[in-house]
Amino acid sequence: MKDRIYVCHTFYHVYVACLKELALPAQEQGRATLVLSTMSTEFGTLADRAKECRLFEEVYLYDEKEDKHFPELQKYHTDRGSLLVNMLARIRYTKLLGKLQEPYVPVDFKEYRSVYVFCDSDPIGYYLSYKKIYYHALEDGLNCIQHYDTARFDNRGHFGLKAWMSSKNLIFIQNGYGKYCLDMEVNDISVLAYPCRKYIELPRAALTDRLTETDKELLLRLFVEDMDGLLEKLDCGERDKILVLSEPLCSLDVRRRIFADIIEEYGQIDGRPAQILIKPHPRDVLDYAAEFPEHIVLSGSFPMEMLNFIPGLRFKRVVSVFTVPDGLHFADETLFLGRDFMDRYEDPVLHRQNEQICKNG
Repeated sequence: MKDRIYVCHTFYHVYVACLKELALPAQEQGRATLVLSTMSTEFGTLADRAKECRLFEEVYLYDEKEDKHFPELQKYHTDRGSLLVNMLARIRYTKLLGKLQEPYVPVDFKEYRSVYVFCDSDPIGYYLSYKKIYYHALEDGLNCIQHYDTARFDNRGHFGLKAWMSSKNLIFIQNGYGKYCLDMEVNDISVLAYPCRKYIELPRAALTDRLTETDKELLLRLFVEDMDGLLEKLDCGERDKILVLSEPLCSLDVRRRIFADIIEEYGQIDGRPAQILIKPHPRDVLDYAAEFPEHIVLSGSFPMEMLNFIPGLRFKRVVSVFTVPDGLHFADETLFLGRDFMDRYEDPVLHRQNEQICKNG
């Protein structure tokens, strides 16, 4: 049997997988397999660097397919007007999505003692449940369930019944409700409004605080393809620096207005214009360099947490909309704008998901 395998959908997922490996005794490191799902993220050359990294024994790309790739699944999205009929359709959908995923899966998960999956809401969760393979789920982003409980939002109405059906592997619900999910690792249980018996708490700070300088150098080499270019952009004079974290919000024209407004409202320190640096989200396709040529645009192809490991780097302020900035230690001030801010730009129903969850199921 092989030891561990991680299925990652984002750079952040790979970062957390690395943190978990670095927390192991030295003699246990280097035995893990890394699987990079290309469904939602273009990883560029990360796979090549990961193969050279001492933390991973094997690295695979996974051409994970969304359900829209399969025409035969689309009929199951039709509301039949009956809970019973809809549930029967969902049972068929759950099994078929898992089965259709099988030709694209690059490894035999049954060969591994421990399987770790970020974003088991994606087809990989359906596949593992279809194959009856037990796995550990991990939080998609830092405290992300606090702001968007996808399991309960996606299953509004009769949640108790649906959760029971998922526990019997009749349908599938992510984030700790599936039969074959052993546990769901989260950063902070205390901030979560709804309990789940499979939640286990592992604060990210417990993993980052123990990093050595050697560990930090390893992470920078793994994630930052052009360190010299990054350092050159970060060395932008004596002016106060403000970092703006982009996110794939709304349509492109609205998104441009959002970040123009953020820069206008929060781009000064004590009334003086600051040097603005924009860190694009890996899935954000807006061309920030073209839209904001007067500002510095960093690469989107590394986790923002890498900036924690650059000696002497300091920002006066970091501004984000939905990205939780709690794990950033290089800023004097962090601003999390959240849902009140987004109400200005789109119908609140589109981003106030937790408020639409019925407490009675």
